Amino acid sequence: VQLQASGGGLVQPGGSLRLSCAASGTILSINVMGWYRQAPGKERELVALITSGGTANYADSVKGRSTISRDNAKNTVSLLVNSLKPEDTAVYYCHAVHFLVDYWGKGTLVTVSS
Repeated sequence: VQLQASGGGLVQPGGSLRLSCAASGTILSINVMGWYRQAPGKERELVALITSGGTANYADSVKGRSTISRDNAKNTVSLLVNSLKPEDTAVYYCHAVHFLVDYWGKGTLVTVSS
């Protein structure tokens, strides 16, 4: 399984950003898809995830201003983050669990700055 993310970039504080990720390869059933992020000098942390049934979970830091969605037929997942803050600056990684195996995308940089 390969994961290709897109949508990173420079955003002003208070702005919005949509990240998208597409899975490809030999895919039978992706149980969970989601996004993690890693800020400079910090550990990678969960941002949001969504199951194949549509159940979503969010980190407290983005809860209420983020929406994760997925298209099971297309094996894609998207993350919309509103009201961006400088502390949202990080490399965002797409993640998927396929038959209990973790897969990671290469990461896309999101910089929140004026």
